[in-house]
Amino acid sequence: MRQTIEEFLSFLRLEKNYSRNTLAAYGNDLRQLAAGMTATMGPDAAWQQVCSTRLLSYLTDLKERHYAAATEARKIAAIRSFFGFLHAEGTVERDPTDGLKADGVPRSLPRPLSVREVDELLEQPARSHSPEAVRDHAMLDLMYATGLRVSELVALDVSDVDLEQRCVRCMGKGSKERIVPVVEDATEAVHMYLNDGRPRLTKGRKESALFVNRRGERLTRQGFWLILKGYARAANIPDVTPHTLRHSIATHLLEGEKMNLRELQEFLGHANIATTQVYTYVSSEHKRKVYDESHPRAR
Repeated sequence: MRQTIEEFLSFLRLEKNYSRNTLAAYGNDLRQLAAGMTATMGPDAAWQQVCSTRLLSYLTDLKERHYAAATEARKIAAIRSFFGFLHAEGTVERDPTDGLKADGVPRSLPRPLSVREVDELLEQPARSHSPEAVRDHAMLDLMYATGLRVSELVALDVSDVDLEQRCVRCMGKGSKERIVPVVEDATEAVHMYLNDGRPRLTKGRKESALFVNRRGERLTRQGFWLILKGYARAANIPDVTPHTLRHSIATHLLEGEKMNLRELQEFLGHANIATTQVYTYVSSEHKRKVYDESHPRAR
């Protein structure tokens, strides 16, 4: 069963250009499924033996584990995609996911920060002149300016930044490259980091990464997450995640009518405009909240 999973992951990597993070998540999800099927059917279990009844029982068990809605939805997507692959390859005669509904998985809308909250968050590292603070100021400013995913941000090399043209080149999901413009404030923050903060962190070490840790090595997603949590705590802003700044700039650009939906899709690097449309709902909900809080006759 595990060998078939590896064949499926190879198919996604080579034929579908799935990102490394998605492949890792799908791999974990499907190995968890294989373990679940083996536990109920025995060590000689095979994918051909998995029927819709067994699968429904497994999905019910997933719900009882109280995974986050997005995690549960991803696991179901991985299972659907996997059995679709097995059916297309002739490994299974019938697709057991046919007719199964992923009910009870609500669409989770991101909570954007207000402009005031963004200003307060970005102000935190600017209060210090340590090399780490100079780096963090540049990093947070750049993330809000460009709407990069955290994986795209930490993957940037120094050569990906063009300060003169005020833009960055990044590699998005599916190995799709895009050029993203950078506002002047963020450009200046990155310039200061390259001239002052980064040399003090690398200490002569040869490193291509734009953002580095105290050892002069490429900063990881986990490292960025810890840094962000610290500044969010200092600014008294709850529920901040690595994607919060991306969600916030997308919402602000729509609310300010700086971009239409198609332009925002290109800016964020979404392959499908349906993914971008979530921000129209976020923007509407935000406007409704502001209206309810400010209108004298709102209850």
